[in-house]
Amino acid sequence: MANIKLTVEEMKYMALLQDLTGAVARDCIIDNENNRIIFIVRPGDAGKAIGRRGANINKLRRLLGKEIEVIEHADDLEAMVKNIFAPARVLGIRLAQRNGRKILYVTVDPNDKGRAIGKGGRKVNIARLVLKRYFDIDDIKIR
Repeated sequence: MANIKLTVEEMKYMALLQDLTGAVARDCIIDNENNRIIFIVRPGDAGKAIGRRGANINKLRRLLGKEIEVIEHADDLEAMVKNIFAPARVLGIRLAQRNGRKILYVTVDPNDKGRAIGKGGRKVNIARLVLKRYFDIDDIKIR
């Protein structure tokens, strides 16, 4: 797993998440390009971070003025991919090396393909950021 260094800003956001929700954040990725913050939380803490009917996430959104994403952490690649693309059903993954680049092929249930890609490719962009940081994967293809 990658050796991740957090900035002061990221640590502040992680502390805010924990204070507001009680969920423990393991990592925080600030995506200024898409005005979004991605929290990687301890396994089992996603529900606590989101809150009943999304109350905690909505409160954080209003407070920070940014989109908020919550993903449960997993140590192995397949489990992390499933957590990122939830609720889409991931049927399998395959890692390939092409021209010195790591490309991850994710096979999803055909009924969930749109959900896995996300509006405007939102989910895939999140997956690229997270998987690059944790597993040094250069690109993701959804099948």
